[in-house]
Amino acid sequence: MFFIKRGNLKMNAEPMRIDVDKVLRERLPRHYRYIPRAVVRWLERVICQDQLNTILQKMAGKNSVDAATAALDEMNIKVEAEGLDKLSDGRFMFVSNHPLGGLDGLALISLMGNRYHRNIKFLVNDLLMAVEPLRGVFLPVNKYGSQSRSYATQIEEALKSDNQFITFPAGLCSRMQDDGSIADLQWQKTPVVHATGYQRDIVPVFFDARNSKMFYRFAKWRKKLGIKFNIELIFLPKEMLKQSGSTLRVFIGEPIPWSTLDASHPKQEAARLRDIVYSMAPSPSKP
Repeated sequence: MFFIKRGNLKMNAEPMRIDVDKVLRERLPRHYRYIPRAVVRWLERVICQDQLNTILQKMAGKNSVDAATAALDEMNIKVEAEGLDKLSDGRFMFVSNHPLGGLDGLALISLMGNRYHRNIKFLVNDLLMAVEPLRGVFLPVNKYGSQSRSYATQIEEALKSDNQFITFPAGLCSRMQDDGSIADLQWQKTPVVHATGYQRDIVPVFFDARNSKMFYRFAKWRKKLGIKFNIELIFLPKEMLKQSGSTLRVFIGEPIPWSTLDASHPKQEAARLRDIVYSMAPSPSKP
C-alpha cells in the first residue's frame, strides 16, 4: 500500500495522500538508494498517483458515505439501481458479485449509505483500513493471518446492530473463466454463517460492470505462470479511472429470508447465493 497515514481520522479536513517515493524511502531504507528514479516514476504513473490524490482531496473532511459519493462525482460516475423498491427497513446482509475491485465498493457505499441514512457497514480486507476517508464504514478482516480479537468484536457488534451489512463473498474481484466469461471465484460461506447466526435476511445484488480485457488476461497469465501474488492489483486504480464518465448499473433482488438458508451446509448455500446473483445479470454478463 502506498498510503501516507495521518493517525485516527475524525472527519479530518486534511486529505490523506499517496506518496510512492516516501513509502519506498521509509519502508526500504537500506535499498532505497539503489532503486532507479525511473522505477519510482513508473510506479507513480501505474497507480495513477496524481489522479488518486485529487480524488482523496475531494473526499477529505466528509463522512464515509459522502466521501464515496464525492469520489464518484469527481470521476463523473453515475450509479443506476434497479430494485430499490424491493427494500424495506429490515436488517439486511447485501451480497454482491465483485467485478471491479474497488469502484463497485464505492458505488455500493454511496447507494446503500444514502438509502439507509449512512447506517451501513462493509466487510473488507484489513489492508483497506488505510483508506482513511472510508474507514468509518469498513469492518476489517485479516485475509493473510489469524483474525484479531478486536476485529472479531467489531464485526459481532455490527452484526447485532441495526446497520445494514455489505459484503463481497468472493473476497477477490472477478476473474476471467475458462470459457472467457468474467465472474467471481468461489464464494465464501461467511455471509451464510452471519445471516443465520444473526437473523439477517440476505439481499442479492448483481453489479453489471467489468474491468478491461487487459486486466483479466494479465491475471490469467500470471496464474498460468505459477505466480501466486496478485500482481494485477496494481492496475486497479487505472481500471477505476477508465470508468470515468460512465454509468454503473446495479440490480437488486428480492430479500431471501434467513430462515430459508440451510445453516448446516453453508458452503453449498453460498454457492446457491452466487447462482442467484448471476441469474439476475443481463444475458451477456452471465458466467
